[in-house]
Amino acid sequence: MLLRLVHRPSNLEHKYKLHCNLEHLMAVLFTDAETPTEGRVHLLADTIQGVTATVTGVQYQQSWLCIICTSKSLIKREVCISRLLRPQNWGENCCEVRFVILVLAPPKTKSTKTATEVGRTFATMFLDINFRQKLLKTRTEEEFKEALVYQRQLLTMTDQGLNPSIKYSISSICIQKSHQLLQHKNFFPVAKGIREDFARRFPVYSLDFTDGIIGKNKAVGKYITTTLFLYFACLLPTIAFGSLNDENTDGAIDVQKTIAGQSIGGFLYALFSGQPLVVLLTTAPLALYTHVIRGICDDYNLDFNTFYACTGLWNSFFLAFYAFFNFSLIMSLFKRSTEEIIALFISMTFVLDAVKGMVKIFQKYYFGSRIINTEHISVLSLLGLGTSLNTSFHTALNTSVLASPPELDSVSNHTHEHTSRETAMLSLFIMLGTLWLSYTLYQFKKSPYLHPYMREILSDCALPISVLTFSLICCYGFREIKMSKFRYNSSESLFKIAEMQSLSLGAIGSAMGLGFLLSMLFFIEQNLVAALANAPENRLVKGTAYHWDLLLIAIINMGLSLFGMPWIHAAYPHSPLHVRALAVVEERVENGHIYETIVNVWETRLTTLGASILVGFSLLLLPNPLQWIPKPVLYGLFLYIALTSIDANQLFERMALLLKDQASYPPTHYIRRVPQRKIHYFTGLQVLQLLLLCAFGMSPVPYMKMIFPLIMMAMIPIRYKLLPRIIEAKYLDAMDAEH
Repeated sequence: MLLRLVHRPSNLEHKYKLHCNLEHLMAVLFTDAETPTEGRVHLLADTIQGVTATVTGVQYQQSWLCIICTSKSLIKREVCISRLLRPQNWGENCCEVRFVILVLAPPKTKSTKTATEVGRTFATMFLDINFRQKLLKTRTEEEFKEALVYQRQLLTMTDQGLNPSIKYSISSICIQKSHQLLQHKNFFPVAKGIREDFARRFPVYSLDFTDGIIGKNKAVGKYITTTLFLYFACLLPTIAFGSLNDENTDGAIDVQKTIAGQSIGGFLYALFSGQPLVVLLTTAPLALYTHVIRGICDDYNLDFNTFYACTGLWNSFFLAFYAFFNFSLIMSLFKRSTEEIIALFISMTFVLDAVKGMVKIFQKYYFGSRIINTEHISVLSLLGLGTSLNTSFHTALNTSVLASPPELDSVSNHTHEHTSRETAMLSLFIMLGTLWLSYTLYQFKKSPYLHPYMREILSDCALPISVLTFSLICCYGFREIKMSKFRYNSSESLFKIAEMQSLSLGAIGSAMGLGFLLSMLFFIEQNLVAALANAPENRLVKGTAYHWDLLLIAIINMGLSLFGMPWIHAAYPHSPLHVRALAVVEERVENGHIYETIVNVWETRLTTLGASILVGFSLLLLPNPLQWIPKPVLYGLFLYIALTSIDANQLFERMALLLKDQASYPPTHYIRRVPQRKIHYFTGLQVLQLLLLCAFGMSPVPYMKMIFPLIMMAMIPIRYKLLPRIIEAKYLDAMDAEH
């Protein structure tokens, strides 16, 4: 068999080398261990053989034998299958061998293409006695190969049949087979999806309050640490967006209203939603819409509170329409690859926001006020600092940075420059320190130190500990260095209803157009984030409620619009991180690779309820001590959220494969099923789609950002029409699958 490999046409150029290493291969294939020293009998070193467990013991399948060998002298993987003319004795437990499979492979190869893995594949095929009988009847080499290909296809179909018969789409919104297309009848009768959500979730509603509290398995400690994590993860962005809205609306929507709206909306959603693990927040795109509404009001002399409320009411109307007519089924068309593109884009915006904020601080404090006054606008435009999806967010965050501290005006220019540089360097230290401490504590559960229960507590409390630690370091350790504070103005009245009768028909029509675009953003963000939180790998068991939750979001935002409070919807990556914080995780080893898998998740409403109540009580902490939290701590929080959100992102993992050796590839399902070149093609196409999102989502033109939801919807035909023309559908489905 080895000589036949040497004389193959493809190996002629390496023939001399193979001849030189033939003795080495024979030495690797055979061993003299456990043989009589006086004899000349050699045993095969590594073999794979089929066995059958019976009552009397183990019986070996002696009609075939798979021999595997790994050698550095090999250039590529080789497989040779020999059908013997008559049964031969190949040693103990293989006395009647008719088929011999020889697998040779170099040591440096993908974990799924090693000699052992290839041998296991052929051994699985030869376990079938009918297949072996069919091979015995073949007359030519072509017939033999055709039988092998046919058996491989049968094996692939059998493996797919072992999985659940129903193939859920990645968004898990509709319980339909993936090959079925949506039809008009799926959207009728009206409110069918809402009724099904009630029927699915209402029987387990009481368990959302008792699981982990009553019974043998209690999780009170995990509930407390998760509540603290949610409190800090929601409060700091809420304060930042409140400061932003305060500046963009001239105080019409300020920090107090933002915190109050977050607390009320989050509490109602946690109490009545069908998916309580989803976290609601006001986001940067919503702040952009608010800023655009303020500009329209200033241009046409409209009352902001009234026009804002009218836009919000139209948004709620469209959302209720989507919910009653089961439009959430459309999200089933979003494959996993599409969801991960959008998720990675959101993570990128968090990183970009932190970097932009720190660059602004250095432009002001490190390079001096004179440079900032003369070159501030040109530098910002050159660096592209106002062009991200969250541009307006950092305008508010750095408002106080752009104004020199009054205490420094009386000192000399030399002292002013020295103090400014200290402020910039301290800000960088605080941001990176917050990121380092939070991520180190988050990974502490994998360390061998302390008791496992203490490691889990430190990991769950990573964010609160890091925020409090570096806020105290900044305030007390470097008290002489002035740090920027959030903009805060107290509200005259939190609950004042807008006067709707003052709007004209033209203004109402304009509000309807803005409300429709806003509803598209709500529809995609709410369903997409909920789908990511309910991903199959999270092992949630109580069911989903996409239609009812969309209607609940419409009701909540209708109230917030009337009282002039910021809108809220499902937030990424807070929702998946919330699920992760409540999960019981185990580490498993496969082919030398360590990976984490979720065993179960505590599906409760208590954590979001507790966090919303704590956010409401934070109104009593304004302006101090909340203003003691410096902005660099928030930037560190953004970096931490972005870093932890990409842990399970397959797009990011496949981008990292480009920098890895093939032998280090993880044994994931797509590595096993898809050729390496196809994987890299698919990754490149995803990167192009990501760049398309960045082109619109980070555009300097506000109105291009407003049509950003339509670009996300356009990714559906790209996945279903364009990509199958480039990559085979079976490979696309394999990379979009869960396992």
